[in-house]
Amino acid sequence: MVVLNRIYTRTGDDGSTALGTGERRPKYDLRVTAYGTVDETNATIGVARLHTGGRDDLADIDAVLARVQNDLFDLGADLATPDTGEDPGYEPLRIVASQVDGIERDIDLLNAPLKPLRSFVLPAGTPAAAHLHVARTVCRRAERLVVELSQTPGEIVSPAAVKYLNRLSDLLFVMSRAANARAEGPTGGDVLWVPAAGRGE
Repeated sequence: MVVLNRIYTRTGDDGSTALGTGERRPKYDLRVTAYGTVDETNATIGVARLHTGGRDDLADIDAVLARVQNDLFDLGADLATPDTGEDPGYEPLRIVASQVDGIERDIDLLNAPLKPLRSFVLPAGTPAAAHLHVARTVCRRAERLVVELSQTPGEIVSPAAVKYLNRLSDLLFVMSRAANARAEGPTGGDVLWVPAAGRGE
């Protein structure tokens, strides 16, 4: 159980922070940057939910996003507690395959009614879709950092953690398309990329 009585501890005033193992690292350390960007992804999803919550037409999307936000805390805990090969005396929280499978099922359900894409889409449309695109791009940045961490000598990252972020960015893309497709009026549907449209030719 987590108990937060004091918000400031002053222990990070020297520019370091503690991992779940108790090890202290600089706040610019790659592992810290990776799970910090996972936290940033979570925050952008929270903003997206301002536009999906309380709407009957997006209730299924909002419910999945709520679950994803919990998953991202699991992922942050996973990354903040590196596998050292030693018994920590407890079972660290890790992302597991069933969480990745759940994302894939959500993608398939949301993607099934959408029209096939014949062009790239712009990150635009309804407010919900636009914010889901922002979350998608931040998620991709988190994924790049986690992959870099996984390929850093001495650092261990579970394959499930990398897969989860890869699937999540796909899910956020499909959600943005679904949000646009369900919109009523002239703003409904994908906003397509038109190559060289800005040349004025």
